[in-house]
Amino acid sequence: MISKLQAAALAAVVTLPLALSGTAQAGATFDGVKQKGYVQCGVNLGLYGFSAPDDKGKWTGLDVDVCRAVAAAMFGDAEKVKYTPLSAQQRLPALQSGEVDLLSRNTTRTLTRDTANGLNFAPTNYYDGQGFMVSAKLGLKSAKQLNGATVCVLPGTTTEQNVADFFRANKMNFKPVVIEKNEELHKAFFAGRCDALTSDASQLAAIRAAETANPNDFLILPELISKEPLSPAIRQGDEEWNNLVTWAFYAMVQAEEKGITSETVDAAMTSPDPDVKRLLGVTAGNGKALGVEENWAYNIVKQVGNYGQSYERNVGAGSKLKMPRGQNALYTEGGIMYAPPLK
Repeated sequence: MISKLQAAALAAVVTLPLALSGTAQAGATFDGVKQKGYVQCGVNLGLYGFSAPDDKGKWTGLDVDVCRAVAAAMFGDAEKVKYTPLSAQQRLPALQSGEVDLLSRNTTRTLTRDTANGLNFAPTNYYDGQGFMVSAKLGLKSAKQLNGATVCVLPGTTTEQNVADFFRANKMNFKPVVIEKNEELHKAFFAGRCDALTSDASQLAAIRAAETANPNDFLILPELISKEPLSPAIRQGDEEWNNLVTWAFYAMVQAEEKGITSETVDAAMTSPDPDVKRLLGVTAGNGKALGVEENWAYNIVKQVGNYGQSYERNVGAGSKLKMPRGQNALYTEGGIMYAPPLK
């Protein structure tokens, strides 16, 4: 008869092969992407500034640049991406089922998605908050003036829960107008079927800029009623892929921290700064740790740019949205964007 201590030790030995087997399975996405030669990236059906095809069918946007950065890191070519446009209802099942390798589609990181839905999230690439857009003719100045309003909202999103929480917390009533397709939801709002359209403030700015004849006819109210850390997502269980997606984004942020752009990255190769040498692969080690070539971050910066460049051309001063950096500025400039040491 064995003791309890012996039984525990025996159980540990029995379960050890299972644990090792689980470890052996890690890397399935990483290896699969490498084998097929491209990243299958889930993106928005079309959201100006974040992920949308241009008039030639080329996908551009802040979220698209995350996909391109990962491809540049793995293959040395930012164009080795295939895009799968997904609705809000389709996005998580598409990732969970393996239809896409990476979801980079204005998706809020939440506890439930991080646990019960079996996802891992890469660093937040856009810090946002939910707001309301109304017709300027209504003369409203605050979301707290929306008592009794009809509100257009997309189902199957954190947005739907947030708006209910906001009205309940402020002891106000509202009537939701729930429509599953973004295009039809926006049409309903512009046709006057609802008093307000609610979504992430970045989406409201994109809708106002891209879908109206005169953006000044519509007002985004000042209140943000939630925290929306929009983050790329991958499936749980593949640490190699998780690491690559995570550090591909951080490389863009550190490049901005160091003042390295797509135009200056070649000159930066001779920098005496130890951090720059590690970032660009002059000092080897990071590439081996990630399972890619040592110049992985150089390829990102050269082909995609640093985070600031991506921000400005897609949603900042160089775009129709002209959204200020705000909390998406570097931590040294009053924001909360910050890259851990790449060492």
